[in-house]
Amino acid sequence: MKKVHKLLAAVAAASLLVLGAGCSPDSAATSTSSNGGTTTVKIGTLKNQPHLYEPYYYEKYAPSGVKFETVLFDSSPDIKNAVVSGAIDFGVEGASSAISGASSGQDIAIVASATNGGTAIVGKPDITSLADLKGKKVGYPKGSTQEILLYLTLQKAGIDMNKDLTLVNLPFSDMATAYESGRVDAFISAENGPSIAKTKGAHEIASAYDTDLGKSNIVLTTTNALIKKNPELVQKVVETHSKAVDYMKDHPEQVAADVSKTFGVDKDVVDLAVKNIWPSWTIDAAYKKQLESTVSEMVEFKQIDKSVPVSTLVNDTFVAKLS
Repeated sequence: MKKVHKLLAAVAAASLLVLGAGCSPDSAATSTSSNGGTTTVKIGTLKNQPHLYEPYYYEKYAPSGVKFETVLFDSSPDIKNAVVSGAIDFGVEGASSAISGASSGQDIAIVASATNGGTAIVGKPDITSLADLKGKKVGYPKGSTQEILLYLTLQKAGIDMNKDLTLVNLPFSDMATAYESGRVDAFISAENGPSIAKTKGAHEIASAYDTDLGKSNIVLTTTNALIKKNPELVQKVVETHSKAVDYMKDHPEQVAADVSKTFGVDKDVVDLAVKNIWPSWTIDAAYKKQLESTVSEMVEFKQIDKSVPVSTLVNDTFVAKLS
């Protein structure tokens, strides 16, 4: 009889573990495996892109009792929505996506930076300056940070992109092929598009970073609900993230090799792309100012309906403990 009771107890415990692995807002962060209480944390990131590769190094620096599971998505908004819904616990995503979510009332918080840069303005060899873009067909992803960067960069050069260029709205994934086919003469895009185009003869026309938005781009996000419920876990994840970011910063050649191997991306393309990213996990006053500029421009471009106070969007208490 005692053996039967023990068996029933074991079955009940296993059932509780299965139920605990559901998709409640903080389920993945609080469910434990049956092999000694390991906490599995789900991290969302994008496919193919070296400036969002940090999660692949998390396991290398995982603290005792924490296991990381990387979940791939097709876009930063998809990652943000998964974080908000609780399908994943943290996301490595574009800052503009987090800003958009916060503006619409979603529970999202930036707890660390991840990678700066990752954008470029490239075009045909005979386009040697921004002035040469006048009258040309220029690809851009409408509704993105890159649209803002293109506008501001051209504005500084005295060029009105809506009047002086023939704009072609394209998804990021189509930029390089549009360039190769001649559909556009130049484009602004996130990596790896610019680097793919460079392998086809394109070159960088001008820097995309000489605006008030700077190089700020990719961030680490989670929910305020998880921060409130389990700040100790958030601290562990942020610390792991910082170590992964530092590894990427110190080993760009290895990152290129790993990205190429993981996703099957041409090694020559990734070698170029990693030269256009700056891994960083810190959040300082200058970085916050860049985020404030991003918010202001997103409002101006009607990408969001209302402004977002960076003071409430960013929770830098975790990175502050590492500085």
